[in-house]
Amino acid sequence: MRKLLRVLFGIFVVLFFMFSGVVVYNYLTKEKSDDMQYNTALIQEQLKNVSKLVVTEATFSQVMTYKDQQKYLMNLLSFDKKAVVIINAKATVGYDLSQLKYQIDEKNKVVQILFIPEAEVNIYPDYKILDVEQSKFNPFKGEDYNKINAKVKKDLEDKIEKSTLKSNAENRLISELSKILIVTQALGWKLEYQGNTIQSDKDLVLDMAL
Repeated sequence: MRKLLRVLFGIFVVLFFMFSGVVVYNYLTKEKSDDMQYNTALIQEQLKNVSKLVVTEATFSQVMTYKDQQKYLMNLLSFDKKAVVIINAKATVGYDLSQLKYQIDEKNKVVQILFIPEAEVNIYPDYKILDVEQSKFNPFKGEDYNKINAKVKKDLEDKIEKSTLKSNAENRLISELSKILIVTQALGWKLEYQGNTIQSDKDLVLDMAL
């Protein structure tokens, strides 16, 4: 009888530990799965938060003199026209981060940025033409205004290239992307772009320049 009891007790102990092992395994697996889903949700929420239009703007002012000359009779006779153009313009550089493409690899805990939209430059010129001087033989025409428009735009584009507007816009872009970096690092994930692991803001600057 005692032998039978010992056998039954042994079977009970084995079954108890087997059952306990299954319970612990299921608990740990469920906890890990819930934690993974929670982390992924946080990252997706942050990606959603940066999916907006980032715009940096600046104003530019200048005075331009437009001149034109018409010559006749083997250049012996000429008729001039000119005008002073006062320009006040607003320019914007923006990144539409709703176009940002990414991929979340839950298994390897990696967020891969696949595509960052290029900067969009917009110029909104506002100018006035003053002190117009013209001749009957060389009056202002539509083509003159077209030339003024083209010259104003070209001058503004040159000013934008020499200004800090684009670099300021890029800094704002990096600031937004850094929010993703902070979340991924806090959760123990990696952020990658163009096959490289992003570990700091400096890596974002270098990778965007490639």
